[in-house]
Amino acid sequence: MTDEEKKKVEDIVNDKIKKALPVQNISLPKAEAEKTGARHFFGEKYGDIISIYFIGETLESAYSKEFCGGPHVKNTSELGTFKIQKEEASSQGVRRIKAVLV
Repeated sequence: MTDEEKKKVEDIVNDKIKKALPVQNISLPKAEAEKTGARHFFGEKYGDIISIYFIGETLESAYSKEFCGGPHVKNTSELGTFKIQKEEASSQGVRRIKAVLV
């Protein structure tokens, strides 16, 4: 990533943080949970009922959503400032960033 691209990512994330979007939870049967598009790992074992945490007003319009991964905040404004520290190749055609909240 170029410095300009990293800055753009930081700006997008920090904009969402400043908006104080709510972090919410919903529990759904596994088949329904998979249809939501929430991020999850196919190799992981999940029970029959899945907790999905999402950032935004509704599950459908959520900015981010994932299986389990319980929140540590009630809304995004509690997170601080997002800063990319490092960017590197993780495999062919895939880049990985390391970022922190300060």
